[in-house]
Amino acid sequence: MIIILTGASHTGKTVLAQRLLEKYQYPYLSIDHLKMGLIRSGQTSLTPSDDDMLTPYLWGIVKEIIKTAIENQQNLIIEGVYVPFDWQLSFSQKYLEHIHYCCLIMTKEYIRENFQEIKKFANAIEQRIDDSDLSEGSMIDENVKNFEMCKKYHCHYLLIKDKYEVELSRVLG
Repeated sequence: MIIILTGASHTGKTVLAQRLLEKYQYPYLSIDHLKMGLIRSGQTSLTPSDDDMLTPYLWGIVKEIIKTAIENQQNLIIEGVYVPFDWQLSFSQKYLEHIHYCCLIMTKEYIRENFQEIKKFANAIEQRIDDSDLSEGSMIDENVKNFEMCKKYHCHYLLIKDKYEVELSRVLG
Protein backbone atom coordinates (compact mmCIF):
# COMPACT_ATOMS: atom_id res chain seq x y z
CA MET A 1 0.00 0.00 0.00
CA ILE A 2 1.13 3.52 -0.82
CA ILE A 3 -0.11 6.35 1.39
CA ILE A 4 0.23 9.89 0.02
CA LEU A 5 -0.09 12.66 2.62
CA THR A 6 -0.20 16.21 1.37
CA GLY A 7 -1.53 19.60 2.41
CA ALA A 8 -0.34 23.10 3.10
CA SER A 9 2.74 23.78 5.16
CA HIS A 10 2.26 23.27 8.92
CA THR A 11 -0.80 21.00 8.65
CA GLY A 12 0.95 18.04 10.28
CA LYS A 13 1.91 15.86 7.33
CA THR A 14 5.25 14.85 8.80
CA VAL A 15 3.77 14.19 12.25
CA LEU A 16 1.12 11.95 10.71
CA ALA A 17 3.69 10.16 8.53
CA GLN A 18 5.83 9.50 11.61
CA ARG A 19 2.84 8.09 13.51
CA LEU A 20 1.88 5.86 10.59
CA LEU A 21 5.47 4.63 10.43
CA GLU A 22 5.34 3.79 14.14
CA LYS A 23 1.95 2.07 13.88
CA TYR A 24 2.38 0.12 10.61
CA GLN A 25 6.19 0.04 10.25
CA TYR A 26 5.85 1.48 6.72
CA PRO A 27 8.83 3.59 5.70
CA TYR A 28 8.16 7.11 4.57
CA LEU A 29 9.69 9.46 2.06
CA SER A 30 9.65 13.16 2.75
CA ILE A 31 9.39 15.03 -0.55
CA ASP A 32 11.14 17.92 1.22
CA HIS A 33 14.16 15.67 1.83
CA LEU A 34 14.18 14.68 -1.83
CA LYS A 35 13.91 18.38 -2.81
CA MET A 36 16.81 19.44 -0.61
CA GLY A 37 18.96 16.49 -1.69
CA LEU A 38 18.51 17.40 -5.34
CA ILE A 39 19.11 21.11 -4.69
CA ARG A 40 22.14 20.66 -2.42
CA SER A 41 23.75 18.10 -4.73
CA GLY A 42 23.42 20.45 -7.69
CA GLN A 43 21.15 18.05 -9.60
CA THR A 44 18.79 20.98 -10.24
CA SER A 45 19.16 24.73 -10.50
CA LEU A 46 15.80 25.18 -8.74
CA THR A 47 15.81 26.70 -5.26
CA PRO A 48 13.61 26.06 -2.19
CA SER A 49 11.54 29.12 -3.12
CA ASP A 50 10.69 27.85 -6.63
CA ASP A 51 7.48 26.13 -5.47
CA ASP A 52 5.60 26.45 -8.79
CA MET A 53 8.40 24.71 -10.67
CA LEU A 54 9.28 22.25 -7.92
CA THR A 55 5.90 20.47 -7.94
CA PRO A 56 6.11 19.13 -11.52
CA TYR A 57 9.84 18.47 -11.19
CA LEU A 58 9.57 16.50 -7.95
CA TRP A 59 6.29 14.78 -8.86
CA GLY A 60 7.95 13.39 -11.98
CA ILE A 61 10.36 11.54 -9.70
CA VAL A 62 7.95 10.69 -6.87
CA LYS A 63 5.33 9.12 -9.15
CA GLU A 64 7.98 6.73 -10.51
CA ILE A 65 9.08 5.84 -6.97
CA ILE A 66 5.44 5.03 -6.20
CA LYS A 67 5.12 2.82 -9.29
CA THR A 68 8.32 0.99 -8.39
CA ALA A 69 7.14 0.37 -4.81
CA ILE A 70 3.80 -0.98 -6.06
CA GLU A 71 5.48 -3.22 -8.63
CA ASN A 72 7.67 -4.62 -5.85
CA GLN A 73 4.68 -5.04 -3.49
CA GLN A 74 6.22 -2.66 -0.97
CA ASN A 75 4.45 -0.32 1.42
CA LEU A 76 5.47 3.33 1.47
CA ILE A 77 4.27 6.60 2.91
CA ILE A 78 4.97 9.70 0.80
CA GLU A 79 4.52 13.08 2.47
CA GLY A 80 4.94 16.62 1.29
CA VAL A 81 3.39 19.63 -0.36
CA TYR A 82 4.67 18.82 -3.85
CA VAL A 83 1.80 16.56 -4.94
CA PRO A 84 -0.39 17.92 -7.74
CA PHE A 85 -4.15 17.78 -7.21
CA ASP A 86 -4.56 15.85 -10.45
CA TRP A 87 -2.13 13.20 -9.18
CA GLN A 88 -4.47 10.37 -10.22
CA LEU A 89 -3.76 11.12 -13.89
CA SER A 90 -0.20 9.85 -13.32
CA PHE A 91 -1.38 6.27 -12.73
CA SER A 92 -3.37 3.56 -14.45
CA GLN A 93 -6.13 1.82 -12.51
CA LYS A 94 -3.82 -1.08 -11.61
CA TYR A 95 -1.64 1.38 -9.65
CA LEU A 96 -4.50 3.46 -8.22
CA GLU A 97 -5.86 0.36 -6.46
CA HIS A 98 -2.78 0.43 -4.21
CA ILE A 99 -2.73 4.15 -3.40
CA HIS A 100 -4.46 5.96 -0.54
CA TYR A 101 -4.31 9.75 -0.75
CA CYS A 102 -5.17 12.26 1.95
CA CYS A 103 -4.81 16.04 1.92
CA LEU A 104 -4.70 17.58 5.40
CA ILE A 105 -6.70 20.81 5.53
CA MET A 106 -7.19 23.10 8.49
CA THR A 107 -10.31 25.26 8.63
CA LYS A 108 -10.07 29.05 8.93
CA GLU A 109 -11.55 28.84 12.42
CA TYR A 110 -9.08 26.18 13.50
CA ILE A 111 -6.13 28.24 12.27
CA ARG A 112 -7.43 31.43 13.91
CA GLU A 113 -8.00 29.69 17.25
CA ASN A 114 -4.78 27.66 17.23
CA PHE A 115 -2.23 29.62 15.20
CA GLN A 116 0.28 30.06 18.03
CA GLU A 117 0.00 26.37 18.91
CA ILE A 118 0.49 25.41 15.24
CA LYS A 119 3.68 27.49 15.14
CA LYS A 120 4.92 25.80 18.34
CA PHE A 121 4.70 22.38 16.68
CA ALA A 122 6.43 23.47 13.48
CA ASN A 123 9.60 21.61 14.51
CA ALA A 124 7.96 18.57 16.06
CA ILE A 125 9.68 16.11 13.68
CA GLU A 126 11.97 18.13 11.40
CA GLN A 127 13.82 21.35 12.15
CA ARG A 128 12.75 24.24 9.95
CA ILE A 129 15.55 26.61 9.09
CA ASP A 130 13.41 29.73 8.66
CA ASP A 131 9.72 29.98 9.45
CA SER A 132 9.50 33.77 9.59
CA ASP A 133 7.29 34.09 6.51
CA LEU A 134 4.47 32.02 8.05
CA SER A 135 1.46 34.16 8.89
CA GLU A 136 -2.06 33.35 9.97
CA GLY A 137 -3.42 34.93 6.79
CA SER A 138 -1.12 33.06 4.44
CA MET A 139 -1.89 29.79 6.19
CA ILE A 140 -5.63 30.39 5.89
CA ASP A 141 -5.28 31.30 2.20
CA GLU A 142 -3.26 28.16 1.45
CA ASN A 143 -5.71 25.86 3.25
CA VAL A 144 -8.74 27.48 1.59
CA LYS A 145 -7.06 27.04 -1.82
CA ASN A 146 -6.25 23.40 -1.07
CA PHE A 147 -9.83 22.73 0.06
CA GLU A 148 -11.17 24.18 -3.20
CA MET A 149 -8.68 22.15 -5.25
CA CYS A 150 -9.56 18.93 -3.41
CA LYS A 151 -13.22 19.47 -4.22
CA LYS A 152 -12.44 20.34 -7.86
CA TYR A 153 -10.30 17.21 -8.38
CA HIS A 154 -12.33 14.92 -6.09
CA CYS A 155 -9.36 14.32 -3.79
CA HIS A 156 -9.80 12.73 -0.38
CA TYR A 157 -9.10 15.17 2.45
CA LEU A 158 -9.11 15.32 6.23
CA LEU A 159 -10.67 18.54 7.49
CA ILE A 160 -9.02 19.58 10.75
CA LYS A 161 -11.61 21.67 12.54
CA ASP A 162 -11.47 20.52 16.15
CA LYS A 163 -8.68 19.05 18.24
CA TYR A 164 -5.76 18.07 16.06
CA GLU A 165 -5.14 14.79 17.89
CA VAL A 166 -8.80 13.77 17.57
CA GLU A 167 -8.78 14.49 13.84
CA LEU A 168 -5.56 12.51 13.31
CA SER A 169 -6.98 9.53 15.21
CA ARG A 170 -9.52 9.21 12.38
CA VAL A 171 -6.69 8.45 10.01
CA LEU A 172 -4.77 6.27 12.44
CA GLY A 173 -7.80 4.18 13.36
